[in-house]
Amino acid sequence: MSLQVEKLEKNMVKLTIEASAEEFEKAMQVAYQKNKNKITVQGFRKGKAPQAMIEKMYGPGVFYEDAANEIIPTAYDKAVEESGLEIVSRPEIDIVQIEKGKAFIFTAEVAVKPEVTLGKYKGVKVEKFDTKVTEEEINAEIDKARDQNARFITVEDRAVQNGDMTIIDFEGFVDGVAFEGGKGENHNLTIGSGQFIPGFEDQLVGVEIGKEVDVNVTFPEEYHAKDLAGKAAVFKVTVKEIKAKEVPELDDEFVQDVCDFDTVAEYKADVEAKLKERKESEAKTKKEDAVIDKIIEDAKMEIPEAMIETQVRQMAEDFVARLQQQGLSIEQYFQFTGLTPDALKEQMQPTALKRIQTRLVLEAIVEAEKIEVTEEELNVEIEKMAKLYQMEVDKINELMGDFEKENMKKDLAVQKAIDVVVDAAK
Repeated sequence: MSLQVEKLEKNMVKLTIEASAEEFEKAMQVAYQKNKNKITVQGFRKGKAPQAMIEKMYGPGVFYEDAANEIIPTAYDKAVEESGLEIVSRPEIDIVQIEKGKAFIFTAEVAVKPEVTLGKYKGVKVEKFDTKVTEEEINAEIDKARDQNARFITVEDRAVQNGDMTIIDFEGFVDGVAFEGGKGENHNLTIGSGQFIPGFEDQLVGVEIGKEVDVNVTFPEEYHAKDLAGKAAVFKVTVKEIKAKEVPELDDEFVQDVCDFDTVAEYKADVEAKLKERKESEAKTKKEDAVIDKIIEDAKMEIPEAMIETQVRQMAEDFVARLQQQGLSIEQYFQFTGLTPDALKEQMQPTALKRIQTRLVLEAIVEAEKIEVTEEELNVEIEKMAKLYQMEVDKINELMGDFEKENMKKDLAVQKAIDVVVDAAK
């Protein structure tokens, strides 16, 4: 295998990778073995036709795609290792030459880690964040607990009010025609929750039990179902049940039901202490963010677009995984929110860019400050991990290879860099 490295603009690099004709022929043979049982050649039983006979009948190109897929991953990995580049994006592959009897040539365009020129990173000035807990905040936290412990009481003597939980039947029509997915029966809908598209829930306020009402709405322009996006619709809705929220009074009985304290005074003191702890933690995070924002602002770096796209793709994959843990599919999420895949990725771009910039400047500070992580510090972190996952330390060490431990060391070094700049901030 041979490799040529061409530097492009904005920290992009093109790798031109060439596998010999012999290597390509071996890949063709692998492709033949993979596909021979699927190809019919007159005069031969399936799987028994020679490779040369199949290529003569269908052309050698019949195996090109599988041969390319066989050779590219290994050749690319070798090229990356040989180049010594720190690649930070997925490769954009383009086949330059694919022909039987000749070398197989392809290119891979990748983003490489940008160089960072640090500005001022010690002694940056940031605002002070207040950690005082007010009486209003304490009452708001208690009201939230009361709301969470509310119960819903069926009511029959009044119309729907904001905050009610309703059970409804509905069917949607566009230009008088019912559309797919627009019908539901015995659906639970809390008025004011924003579960349905804008304007839907507001029009149910004042509707009595058993009454059918026409709800006129317009689907958002970015609605996931393209055939409905931006269109006016009429939903025929019947309110079948109304349940009113009954919030418990704040008294000693309520306190004893929701926590281990006996009196309202004890409960309020505990709420205040927890709010204080939370605000101090939030203030610490805000200070870290503010310091890092200042450092990024004063640093110079050129972030390749492919690096941002790779970060967005990873964030999107993580988001889908979190949804699945909650029992939701990404399709359901798009249906509920009216977002599209492209709109979701666009929303993620600023966060993706900030994450990249943050990591780059902190890694540059690690290098500038010559920050190192000892084996003892690594072992302490592994012990924490063992406690978190309720596993033996030896088992964690057994599961982690050198690569994972090296990445953990890098993360610990970055955390040390955060401590350095935050402690030095004014």
